Amino acid sequence: MEQKLTSNESLAIITDMIAKAKKEAAGDGSFHILLWGWVIAVCSLGHYALEKANYEYPYYIWILILPATFFSFFWGYRKRINAKVRTHLDQVLNQVWIGVFVAILIILGFMPVLGFNHNPVILILAAVGMFATGSLIRVSIIKMGALVLAIGAIVAFLVPVSEQYLVAGIAMVLGYLVPGYYMKNTYRERV
Repeated sequence: MEQKLTSNESLAIITDMIAKAKKEAAGDGSFHILLWGWVIAVCSLGHYALEKANYEYPYYIWILILPATFFSFFWGYRKRINAKVRTHLDQVLNQVWIGVFVAILIILGFMPVLGFNHNPVILILAAVGMFATGSLIRVSIIKMGALVLAIGAIVAFLVPVSEQYLVAGIAMVLGYLVPGYYMKNTYRERV
């Protein structure tokens, strides 16, 4: 025999289902921000330190990007495959960051044309991605991280190329890692 639910019980079930779907779809949102924040900050600051130490090939540190890229794609793919709920928001965020990634690859391909002033442009692209993410998931600190990245881009345009790595490293710590850890620590409160 079927049991009839009161309106309050029905509302509670619907609210619980929405919360579970939201949790499944959004995750804590911090994984990629923290991964790329750490990788780019370490590479930027490492490049700066190696260059200041007169190491002949300071750009070798950027090889860390390769395993991070594979790990990032593998983790994202696995998450999408295992997700019980796929939302339009997830798809939009994924497409925004794919666009940012492709734009960064194009910028890196034209570093000589840019006189190796690629760091400020990459910071602007990261700022756009972070601002879009913060706007879509409605987390203000992510948008503040975008502002920090944009300010970092402005500063980087005003300093020599060798100093741009220091600026980029600091901008990544403040613009990616701080918001990323905030998201990770406040995740349970948001869902």
